[in-house]
Amino acid sequence: MTAAKFCVALCSRRYEPKANMQISSVVISLSVFAITFSPAFAQQQTNYPFRDTSLSAEKRIDNIISLMTTEEKIDFLSTDTSVKRLGILSFGSSEGIHGVVQREVAEGPYVHPVIPTTQFPQPPGMGETWDPAIVREAAGVEGHEARFISQTEKYHHPILMLWGPQADLARDPRWGRSEEVYGEDPFFNGTMVTAFVHGLQGNDPHYWQAASLMKHFLANSNEKDRTKTSSDFDQRLFWEYYSVPFRMGFLDGGAKAVMASYNAWNGTHMAVNPVLKDIVVKQWGADILSSDGGAVGALVKDSKSYPDQQAAVVACLKAGINQFLDTYKDETRAALKDGSITVADLDALVRPKLRITLKLGLLDPPSMVPYASVKDSPEPWTTEADTSISKKIALESVVLLKNDKATLPLNKETLKSIAVIGPLADSVHWDWYGGTPPYQVTPLEGIQKIVGPQTKVIYAADETHNAAVNAARKAEVAVVFVGNDPTCGPDMAHDWTGNGTLPCTVPSNGREGRDRDSIELGQQEQLVKQVYEVNPHTIVVLVSSFPFAINWTQANVPAILHMAHSSQDEGTAIAKVLFGDYNPGGHLVTTWPKSVDQLPPMMDYNIRDGRTYMYFKGEPLYPFGYGLSYTTFKLSNLKPSASRLAKDGHVTVSVDVTNTGTRAGDEVVQLYVQHLKSKVSRPREELEGFQRVSLQPNETKTVEIPLDAQQLAYWNEKESKFVVESEPVKLMVGDSSADIKLDATIQVP
Repeated sequence: MTAAKFCVALCSRRYEPKANMQISSVVISLSVFAITFSPAFAQQQTNYPFRDTSLSAEKRIDNIISLMTTEEKIDFLSTDTSVKRLGILSFGSSEGIHGVVQREVAEGPYVHPVIPTTQFPQPPGMGETWDPAIVREAAGVEGHEARFISQTEKYHHPILMLWGPQADLARDPRWGRSEEVYGEDPFFNGTMVTAFVHGLQGNDPHYWQAASLMKHFLANSNEKDRTKTSSDFDQRLFWEYYSVPFRMGFLDGGAKAVMASYNAWNGTHMAVNPVLKDIVVKQWGADILSSDGGAVGALVKDSKSYPDQQAAVVACLKAGINQFLDTYKDETRAALKDGSITVADLDALVRPKLRITLKLGLLDPPSMVPYASVKDSPEPWTTEADTSISKKIALESVVLLKNDKATLPLNKETLKSIAVIGPLADSVHWDWYGGTPPYQVTPLEGIQKIVGPQTKVIYAADETHNAAVNAARKAEVAVVFVGNDPTCGPDMAHDWTGNGTLPCTVPSNGREGRDRDSIELGQQEQLVKQVYEVNPHTIVVLVSSFPFAINWTQANVPAILHMAHSSQDEGTAIAKVLFGDYNPGGHLVTTWPKSVDQLPPMMDYNIRDGRTYMYFKGEPLYPFGYGLSYTTFKLSNLKPSASRLAKDGHVTVSVDVTNTGTRAGDEVVQLYVQHLKSKVSRPREELEGFQRVSLQPNETKTVEIPLDAQQLAYWNEKESKFVVESEPVKLMVGDSSADIKLDATIQVP
């Protein structure tokens, strides 16, 4: 077996100064490995103290830093973390919020080919499973596939730091990048973030399978003028809302890397904000602080915060940025020359990145690292192990929004004809942060595969509404697939207009770089109306990255399903749900408004003014946590393990869940709390625990949800710390934020 099979290739990366912010890669010739890992060279490397695994991590890093030249230290602040002269390998990087991204990239004489990888639903879809265990499994697939690509002879392309999860919050449904996050609730998102980080890292107590770089700190949930705007809110919202998923990712998940967002917080841009050092590093233990693509230059060109690139680079270095996705090397050399920074400053920035190198096992003998030996075949994305997880998470992500008169599931044994209609009926849409799947199943293909020969499938796209109407007339049942286009045009390298928006022609489409102008379906809901007029047995499947105000559809169409984009098994999952081979159990992760009139202005970051289920004013179309099933459930016997909760203690909240229907299904038990006599303003309710449970008909299970007293704390701005109040707290259990079934009260003495 060649040495290349035991190691990660070296990597060179550069920033493309375009709005796509995509980072390119260089494929290193395998001849590099023939030299670097020849027996003589390997023997030479063992003489360095940093190769001695009996030394502490910090002593090994001391030795590496003492051996590195100043130029090597500067280079190390890119995404290429190799030190070739010392035989230290780069861990590289790749996008990875719902699948490893390896597109074809040409770089000089080299071409980095497309590498197919397992593609899961967009993060809102992963969130809609309400199942941290399956999210962890999906991330485990990503971590393993990253190891395979990094270490096998066929690819030898280092991507052991995956840029994910996206730990931001879906504050406003108009935000173009809410397709990248799990939901609107801080505890919920933090739970999913923690699960994803654990999955990437793997289960070994000493080494990581892959490293997580969370994005984007902090509170960047507007795309228009994002490099110029400031997200303004108080310290309480910082600690109790916006930072929670990041804090959980660091402290509960063990993540060690984060990317700073483009925006400012209360007037100071995040790439230079003191909060990076003061809290993210000192309190949460981050080792890598990355700038976003072009963010340093934006401090000069867009926000005019600094007079030139060198001044901006120096400010970022002093703020703790030790990974640049922007021009920085010449500026750093000049800053060293004029004394703006010192070599000691560089050493302090290089040191924590080397801790990641150690955690990934890149300095240790392969025999010590459980993830080092990866077989060249089979490619993991072709195996049942990976595809089974893809299929499971796709199924669990489907949400049943409406089902009047048991319209669903359809009976494939008796159904004679079905019309499959709409712009999303025969496609799977990928977004900017999705990769290339090994296969994809469209809804049309899934339906054609699942029905028997006695069922005629009539397909009509939406080129003309007449074709759709004619197809609906001919069929017993019409299924209309509508939703958004996650890319709404070519990639950002080519469709950036320069004024802070992307030329999406449909107002309700959005993506990175473009917020949504509308949350209405527009012409697509007109299509639904026309189909329904000729066939009242109409089912709508909304495949979307965002909430839509489908008020007419909800009022009239008998059955509605929702699924997020970008699962390679989209069509399989939808078909199985439509025909009852799987009972949907997904629940929504955001509040779906009836109209944008129910929302505060886009730049109002004070969520108390009417955002999320905690503060929403009026009645939503669908509440946070909402989801139906083909069966029915009963919650009973709510019992906290104690009636009093010490301020440093915890209780277990138990509740019995019974499947009272005739089909097996999944219920999502949601625990909310309400502060009854708080001295400060609190949300009307807050999610503090949840569990998805599978039940056979007539089966009862007892669900136990832990509740720690610290979850009840508020941030005391005067004392700059979390405080648990002495007060009664109501525990509320239901299957959505608006459907509380049981409650009990405990006392915090």
